[in-house]
Amino acid sequence: MEEVGDSMTTVGVLTGGGDCPGLNAVIRAVVRTGAKYGFDTIGIRDGWHGLIAGDVEPLTDYSVTGILPKGGTILGTSRTNPFKDEADVQRLRDNIKRFGIDALVAIGGEDTLGVANKLSKIGIPVVGVPKTIDNDVAATDYTFGFDTAVSIVTEAIDRLHTTAESHHRIMVVEVMGRHAGWIATMAGIAGGADQILIPEVPFDLDEVAGHLQARYEKGKKFSIVVVAEGAQPKGMEGAITQSARTDEFGHVTLGGIGTFLRDELEKRLGMETRVTVLGHVQRGGSPTAHDRVLATRFGVAAVELIREKDFGKMVALRGNDIVAVPLEEAVANLKTVDMDLYKIASIFYGG
Repeated sequence: MEEVGDSMTTVGVLTGGGDCPGLNAVIRAVVRTGAKYGFDTIGIRDGWHGLIAGDVEPLTDYSVTGILPKGGTILGTSRTNPFKDEADVQRLRDNIKRFGIDALVAIGGEDTLGVANKLSKIGIPVVGVPKTIDNDVAATDYTFGFDTAVSIVTEAIDRLHTTAESHHRIMVVEVMGRHAGWIATMAGIAGGADQILIPEVPFDLDEVAGHLQARYEKGKKFSIVVVAEGAQPKGMEGAITQSARTDEFGHVTLGGIGTFLRDELEKRLGMETRVTVLGHVQRGGSPTAHDRVLATRFGVAAVELIREKDFGKMVALRGNDIVAVPLEEAVANLKTVDMDLYKIASIFYGG
């Protein structure tokens, strides 16, 4: 493919949606790889909102020094959807021209990449980088942030095991996962959970109670239940939510399934049950080595796509290779849990 020349020198980079460990590693890689090719980099503050409002800052080698191990994002983030208002789309386009941005790197999950795909269709040069702790972006084997979240949840389960065993309690651990239960499944397997409940598989309360009762009757007087926030009991319409309010992409705030489950298990089993909601702890802190490396590889690959003028693509991990896939393919559907993996967890239930 043709490489960019003097006519393309400025790359805009933004982080949108929920924060996660590894975002700064991508920003750093974009800045430093761009500098290698003589590109300037402009950081766009607070996701798509910054491009609408014209809130940007130049990013230099000095700007990204020391940010590799830091969680969160130095640029800030928001859940802004410019396509809610046609005037915002026009402001966004005007600011791209105003700041001389020749190409965009959009780092985010399904919503951020969905906006990137729409912008690509109206002629804006954009490259996507998949980010989400939920690991639910299609067309990539893994998103960065996921490994860190699983590590945090696994450590929490390990810690809860000791207090659950000491007090002969059932411990319910509520983790993130709106539509996909990747964190619950992977951390549940790694942490030796006795039941894993995910959005992909509506659960039967009596069946769950039966598994835990079977453990008790075999002398195992404690249990760990890991439940994704979007998991649903059979016969109940819709996930349990904290409120009816929605964000700009129409998402409600989930939370409460852990408390619901605690009450139902205590009623059915008569066993003391406690709930721990890990919440935003899963998003915070320093990224694992795996996520730092993956995020860095994604950032480098995104700039390479810009250099080749290969727009409308998302960088993705396939096996151990970084490849480019159409943004349209990446946002066509959510990647849900592999049921073969989920069945591995079920081997250990009730035993």
